[in-house]
Amino acid sequence: MGAHVIQLADYRARKVAAASAPAELDGAADIAERFHFWSGGTGRRYVHTIYSLVECPALPAGNYVLVRRDHNGSRHVLAIGRVGHESASLNLAEIRRRGAELEANEVHVHLLAHTAKQSLFVEADLRTGQNTGMAARTSH
Repeated sequence: MGAHVIQLADYRARKVAAASAPAELDGAADIAERFHFWSGGTGRRYVHTIYSLVECPALPAGNYVLVRRDHNGSRHVLAIGRVGHESASLNLAEIRRRGAELEANEVHVHLLAHTAKQSLFVEADLRTGQNTGMAARTSH
């Protein structure tokens, strides 16, 4: 499964249109299930693409949230981090290893931070916003 780049403005426009004319947007439910917004301590919202731990593709440097989604559909944050290897396969290996250790079944990926400094800010903001007591474990 490959990653798909979406235009946030297009996604929002479709979401608004779905509220007024749901029959016109076949497949909108699928799109909504593939993305999740996590809020940081600053109040900023970060769009994440959702993958199962097993189906997650090799990824460039970016941020991730490891999640356990239960049978009721509730999401529980297990870890928030970032990967920064030049090799996409090394990033994937690290995420899968950590996810397996924590028994995650979803990986939420945010790839919109353009620099390592921005990625570090996103990670810290998300940790603060999720008020987790998780120890920092990041890669560079």
